[in-house]
Amino acid sequence: MNSNRMKIIFVVVLASFAAATRNVDKLKWTSFKKRFEKSYKSDEEEQSRFNIFTKNLRMIEEHNAKFEAGLVSYYLVMNGIGDQIEDEMNRMFTLRLTEDMNRRSRFRFRPPENIEIPNSIDWRDLGAVTPVKDQRHCGSCWAFGSIGAVEGQLAINTGKLVSLSEQQLVDCSTDYGNEGCNGGYAQAAYSYLLDVRGLEREDAYPYEAKNRSCRYNKDKVVPGTKVEAYTNIKANNDYDLKAAVGTVGPISVAINANNNHFFFYGGGVFDGDTCKPEVDHEVLLVGYGSENGEDYWFVKNSWGPCWGEGGYIRFSRSVQNICNISSVANFPVLQ
Repeated sequence: MNSNRMKIIFVVVLASFAAATRNVDKLKWTSFKKRFEKSYKSDEEEQSRFNIFTKNLRMIEEHNAKFEAGLVSYYLVMNGIGDQIEDEMNRMFTLRLTEDMNRRSRFRFRPPENIEIPNSIDWRDLGAVTPVKDQRHCGSCWAFGSIGAVEGQLAINTGKLVSLSEQQLVDCSTDYGNEGCNGGYAQAAYSYLLDVRGLEREDAYPYEAKNRSCRYNKDKVVPGTKVEAYTNIKANNDYDLKAAVGTVGPISVAINANNNHFFFYGGGVFDGDTCKPEVDHEVLLVGYGSENGEDYWFVKNSWGPCWGEGGYIRFSRSVQNICNISSVANFPVLQ
């Protein structure tokens, strides 16, 4: 067989493979649009979104091949942001830290000397974590992280798990440095809560994923949600963070999440290999544990239950301050 014929066969096989890949991609695209209820204004926009989708699909497949080979500890999955460019995803990362953000904090957490820190804990099993919520296309992660910490303390103090209103913080804490869907930080949320009677229930002041005027009604406040103070945990100290979540309850933490592997995290223990130095996303640390010799943190995100492991991610504890998880951490003290 001469070389020209070999080249022709190679080109034909390559073209057939490419055509088969495109057909599979089209089928996955159709399924993606149906599952996530996607529609587009024009054929041109759909083609552009399809190109983004296939680029993300290749990235996911390449990473998961490493997972199947045992080279990495977590896998990726396609989700509802698979047709978006990075600039669109960036709208979700609006955590805003300021130099005076701790001006009203009266306490610094110190690990208790007379209490044994458990080897593992999961506050979900102890009834202190509400179901996973979805911030949608609103930069309100800071509200979900801080509300989750209040919900946890309320449940620990009273034995009642109540879903509280993130929208109240979005609408009403702008005078304290937050900007609703355009960003904020937990300390400003707690500063606002120091000055009001407490929080309304989620169903009384429901989440709308947009900025609105404040409609806070003090007569609808859930008893026990009055914030008396908030406590900061020593920065970049994983031991103190473990002691806090192990003895106090769920902790609001800032992390770096603006990277493709976090976007499409599907399961396993995230090793932080794609994380960047800055913090840009507020989440809720709900516990820690170990599996097959791998230590990890349990973290609740606010992107709905279809993301990650039912809305959660496990971060490796083998990496000190992974994705900056212990750089800015705090919790409220309720009256």
